[in-house]
Amino acid sequence: MTTLSAPPVLSADPSAPRRSPLAPKGGRRRRFLLRLLALAVLYGLWELTARTMQNPTFIPSPGAVWHQLIQTSTTHDGVRGYSGSLLIEHLGISLRRILIGSVIGVAGGLVLGVLMGVVSWLRVVTEPVVTFVRALPPLAYFSLFIIWFGIDETPKLWLLSIAALPPVAVATAAAVQGAPTGLVEAARALGAGRWEVVRDVTLPNALPEIFTGVRLAVGMAYSSVVAAETINGVPGIGGMVRDAQRYSQTDVVVLGLFAIGLSGLLIDALLRTAENRLIPWRGRA
Repeated sequence: MTTLSAPPVLSADPSAPRRSPLAPKGGRRRRFLLRLLALAVLYGLWELTARTMQNPTFIPSPGAVWHQLIQTSTTHDGVRGYSGSLLIEHLGISLRRILIGSVIGVAGGLVLGVLMGVVSWLRVVTEPVVTFVRALPPLAYFSLFIIWFGIDETPKLWLLSIAALPPVAVATAAAVQGAPTGLVEAARALGAGRWEVVRDVTLPNALPEIFTGVRLAVGMAYSSVVAAETINGVPGIGGMVRDAQRYSQTDVVVLGLFAIGLSGLLIDALLRTAENRLIPWRGRA
């Protein structure tokens, strides 16, 4: 008599990564092709619109913007770049301003957010002020900074710092207040003091939200750089855009916007990479 035996059951290694049955194969390649297709469609629409309008002051062609990229990145006929500086130099000066302003704003927002989350009366006092500042457009208080500090670097750095502070402060305060009660009480039961609980329990738990606030803060600094360089902003990519706008050099304006946007994408990608490295537990139960 023949007996049927069950097939052997292979024990899976629990530590081995499992592929979701719903995850499509070649997902990265498909995303890359979709993005490439979207870029091709946008380029085609841009070229078609420029040819249809035939008004380079209104919509410059991709070829005109590319020509300005070459012109502003090299020295030709004794003219160096745009207003005496190469495009990379304009961008580098703006990025330096954004970096300094973002660091000051993020540091101030982190300290203020922790205090707002821990000290309840301080949150009641400062939260309306932070919300008020966050709602103001940068140009609304930039003129005041010019009156106070002149037209050099100081008002620009103040503007970018103030623009970057509220997102970090709000995100940090909310994350600190939302720390798991069980973990906080357990730490206190083990003899941890108030600030030890903040350092060892609250802040590690709040890091994902804090990083979100940091990314928003850098985005606010980027969106404010043109306003910051309105006055005496050349060299600087925002100042280059404003100067080109005065002379109706739309192709230079578009080139500057591309430079700001692409560098912003790169910085945001670096922040996301740092977030994934420093907070590997984000999104895990």
